[in-house]
This record gives sequence, structure tokens and C-alpha cells, in this order.
Amino acid sequence: MARLALLSVSNKTGLIDLARSLVEEFNFDLISSGGTAKAIKDAGIPVTKVSDYTGSPEILGGRVKTLHPRIHGGILARKDFPQDLTDLENNQIRPIDLVVVNLYPFEETIAKPGVSLPEAIEQIDIGGPAMLRAASKNFAHLTVLCDPAQYDEYLQELRQNNGEASLEFRQKSALKGFLHTASYDQAIASYLIAAQNDASALPQQYSLAGKQVQSLRYGENPHQSAAWYETGSTSTGWAAASKLQGKELSYNNLVDLEAARRIITEFTDTPAAAILKHTNPCGVALGDTIKEAYEKAFNADAVSAFGGIVALNRPIDEATASELTKTFLECVVAPGCEGDAQAILAAKSKVRVLILPDLNSGPKETVKAIAGGFLVQASDDIIADTSQWKVATERQPSDSELAELLFAWKVCKHVKSNAIVVSRDRATLGVGAGQMNRVGSAKIALEQAGDLAKGAFLASDGFFPFDDTVRAAADAGITGIVQPGGSLRDQDSIKAANELGLVMVLTGVRHFLH
Repeated sequence: MARLALLSVSNKTGLIDLARSLVEEFNFDLISSGGTAKAIKDAGIPVTKVSDYTGSPEILGGRVKTLHPRIHGGILARKDFPQDLTDLENNQIRPIDLVVVNLYPFEETIAKPGVSLPEAIEQIDIGGPAMLRAASKNFAHLTVLCDPAQYDEYLQELRQNNGEASLEFRQKSALKGFLHTASYDQAIASYLIAAQNDASALPQQYSLAGKQVQSLRYGENPHQSAAWYETGSTSTGWAAASKLQGKELSYNNLVDLEAARRIITEFTDTPAAAILKHTNPCGVALGDTIKEAYEKAFNADAVSAFGGIVALNRPIDEATASELTKTFLECVVAPGCEGDAQAILAAKSKVRVLILPDLNSGPKETVKAIAGGFLVQASDDIIADTSQWKVATERQPSDSELAELLFAWKVCKHVKSNAIVVSRDRATLGVGAGQMNRVGSAKIALEQAGDLAKGAFLASDGFFPFDDTVRAAADAGITGIVQPGGSLRDQDSIKAANELGLVMVLTGVRHFLH
């Protein structure tokens, strides 16, 4: 007697070739529903509609098609249980040997602009996940396929094993089925959470689901295994970036690239360049052209720029490409690259050049693992608003000085705390990152700036508990300071700034980055 295969797919890639091989090469009977049955029939391949097989018509506008004992009995029957076989015989149910199911495109639907909640709800598959879960549970007795990429491997299994899929393959396929339904349910839950009125509140339950993009050679160090995962069924962010050239991306590359993406999105109106090492910016600058911005960022700390990650907020042109090839860089990311520029960059074939058209598309939350769980927080995506800043000193900043303070503040937001940034002419001069005390970070930034600190500006990601950083800045020639304020000793710092003739602006917002 011919074996029975159930095919019900939303993604019809590879469907006809699979169906034809099942029938002509391996003597399967096919049952199918809806559009899948029509596609198979139109290809001239014999198929029985599910409604004809069950004797029950599709109802509720197609909401109920495969939810029937003849379907789920055939999927869940254990072929080595006499009672199960008796139940099949008594109810005229054929055991199903293969289940091929993938689900309604929920994530693709909600990604479209203007989709309403009722429209999204109709793309929540019910019968598909039920069949996938049932078939995955019973992998000891049948095979389940939920991805067209599995079809050829399954057919090879049949060819190499006298028409049978190995238990190892069936178990591996069952795992993929459960992962598929788990990811699908997570996408629905995330959508409904976002649809709640209080979108800012984090949910009581938070699940992570991802599909492996690639296995990485190692993690932060060679003894650590690592892999890259993307969330959702549609590639976004770095998974959607195109790599024009260069070696495979490493774990550290991706971590640095994300830090670079975050900082460059602070600047949209003017060409901007950022060079990072170990997630901290060593040079950030604005310019009239993207070439000028890159040159200023590079010259801010040419020593640290060697082997760095470069982020540009404008497409790479020929002039900028020529500058990029003058030193060793790990990665370059930009929203585009001109043809002549690409030819120039090809001379440095090992440099990874990525095109990410939507640099602003980032996660809404950040997740960090801790022992026994993980932490979730909303992304620090608050937009600086100088109209809300408070000038705390007698000396008032000019419009130009306020713009410089804003530039330094935006950069400081993306430096590991304790963070100090010194800038002038919309370019960083010194960056102090991750020190155990704020004076230590200030010392590093001011020493790096050197004589250029005279007339420059300083930003601090946190308030000053003492006036020592203010006095160190004044000694170096700093003109103005921007900091959050909020210390019990704010007046000490403000008094020192007044005494030394500095501008001091309080933002009311801090930007710790751990």
C-alpha cells in the first residue's frame, strides 16, 4: 500500500519538485489543502484535497481545514502500539508517513506599513502549528519538514536508505519543527505586546528566539565558541547588510560594528564619520563632505585608528575610498558605495566593506545575560534636546558653543562609563573611557587632546561629585562643559566653573554605558 504524505505550505518554494519525486519515485499518495492542493494539481500531480479525505469541508473561511481526527490520528499514531493501529482501522484512518508544513507569513504581514490588528490576527496559523507539533512529537514514526531547504536532504535520505528516512534525520527534523513553532509564537506574542497601550512597559515574560546566520570561528577569544543569530523570519539589521568584500565577519567585528552603527545614527544632517576600537570611539567628526569627516576622525587619534572599525553616514565616494585605503582597517560600514569607490577599495581586499542602507534600524531593547537569567532594558535612544538643557553658570554659551557641546554630548553617550570626551570644530580631540573614576577618564582625554584642549569643550556622561574634574579641565584650557547634573555637590562644580570663567550646561539626562 502506498504511503501517505500531507503537504500544506504557505511558502511553495520547491513544492512541485518534492511532490513529483514523492509520487513518481517513492510511490506516495498526497493529501493537501487550499492553495497547496491547487498548485500540485495544476502541475499535473495527483493529489487528494484534505476536505475530500476527511469528509469535512473547510469552514469558517478556511480557519478550520486540517483540525480533524483523520489528520491528527494519522500523524500521532504509533506504529508499534497495537491499540493505536486498531484505532486507525476502526476509524478508517491511514497512518501519515510525511508531514510537510510551513506557516502563514505572520511576520511578513506585520512588517508591512499600515497593517491593522484584525489583518494581523488573520495571519495567525492554527492548523499548521498543530500539525507541526504533532508530527514533531511523533518523529519516531514519521518525518516532518518545515523548511524547503530540507526537501533535497529528505529525498537523499530516502534514496540512500531504501525509501526510509533515518531516525537521526527524523529527530533532527522534529527539533527544527519545534523551533519553528516556538519562533512563530514568539513573533505573535511580541506583536501583541507592542500593540498594547503601554508600549513602554516590559512584558512579564520575555523570550528570545533566533535563527543562526552563521557559525563564527570563535568568540571574543579563540577558546570561546560563537555563532551569529538573527531574529524574525525577514532579515533586518546586520543580517540584511550586503558585504562588498573582505574576510568573514568575526564575533568582535559584529560587536564593534553595532557600536559603530549606534554612534553614527546620532548624526543625520551633516556628513559624519566614526572610528571605533573595542566598542569605544577613538575619533568622531563632522565635515562638509564625507571625506573631510573621515579625515578629521582619523586625525583625532591616528594611532588608535589602525585596525579600527569605520562607520560613515553617507555613501563612500571615490575620494573617501582613497583615504580609507591608506591605513589598515578591519571593517567599513556605510549606507552605500559608488562604483569607482568600490574599485579602489578592492585594492585592500581583506577589509570588510558592508553596505547597510538603513543605519537607523536598531533594537528597541538591549539584553544581557547574567547567571540564572538575563536583563532587559529599553534602548538608550533618547534624542538630545538642547531646549531642555539648563545653563548653570554665569557665562552663557553662544549658539556655536552650544552646538559644539551637543556634538561632544552625543559622542559621550556612546563611550564606556566613566566617559569624558573633549572636542572642538565638531571633531573629537580626546576620549577617556571606562576608568574607575571620572578624574582618570578626564586625565586621559585631556592628555590626548594636549595643547588642542585650549578653547575646546568637554562632555561627561555622569555628574561631577566633586569639582576636581572641572578644575582639571580649566587647567587644560577647556572653554565649556556639558554634564547631566544631579549631584548633591553640583554647586561645588558650578562655583568652580564660575570662578574659572567656564560655561557649564546641565542636560538633566545621564548616559552610562556599561
